[in-house]
Amino acid sequence: MKPKDDQLFSRVSAWQGLEPWGRVLDAGTGNHSLSWILRLKTEQWTAVTGDPSRSAEMRQTFGGQLRGGDRLVVGNWSDPSFLQGERYDVVIADYLVGAIEGFAPYYQDQILGRLKPLVGRALYVVGLEPFDDHAQDEGGRLILEIARLRDACILLAGHRCYREFPLQWMLRHLDAAGFEVERHEAVPILYGSSFIQSQLGVARRKLPLMADRALARAMELHIDALERRALEFINRCGRIRFGSDYVIKATPR
Repeated sequence: MKPKDDQLFSRVSAWQGLEPWGRVLDAGTGNHSLSWILRLKTEQWTAVTGDPSRSAEMRQTFGGQLRGGDRLVVGNWSDPSFLQGERYDVVIADYLVGAIEGFAPYYQDQILGRLKPLVGRALYVVGLEPFDDHAQDEGGRLILEIARLRDACILLAGHRCYREFPLQWMLRHLDAAGFEVERHEAVPILYGSSFIQSQLGVARRKLPLMADRALARAMELHIDALERRALEFINRCGRIRFGSDYVIKATPR
């Protein structure tokens, strides 16, 4: 889930300061992170996705903006030969650790060590602090309902959910992988209508893949009802403050 990427990327830019970006690796790319990288003064960038269909869509969107050395590549970080021997001034891991569950399950404890040889000067990690099991107010409870319904539909379609890891887990594993954490910050999240529609859109796209068609129809009704309730709440009370993202800057030790 990416409700506050602009604020997060603005922190990355501020922490980079006047240091040149040089060669940049977007280790888990998406439209939003690549759009941001295209606005930076880089020498060259490589953007990685594990999904061939996503790569094809992104080539349609960004193909005209690629320079001679820029690359949009498909690969899996669990493959030891992938990008072997390459090195980048800056590596961006934007929600990468959470997303790995869909492509290389149970590899999260190795990904930071896997990236380390590729990091020349700085690694920036962006992540979502896992949600608490309970919320104290109606808005938070709606966010939890949306997240649980989305994940239920993903699982019923036979796919894997993202698995987010907390800031303290990330700090421990960065240290174990040989990084020095220079700074980190938690950023509170404000959820609006776009988050509600995008996440329930994910749930809807899984419905045709469910084997039990009666269950799929019932889930569709549930999605519609929850969307109405959540959007009505947003219209009445404004955006929902719940949970936090985090940003980390680390350097190879």
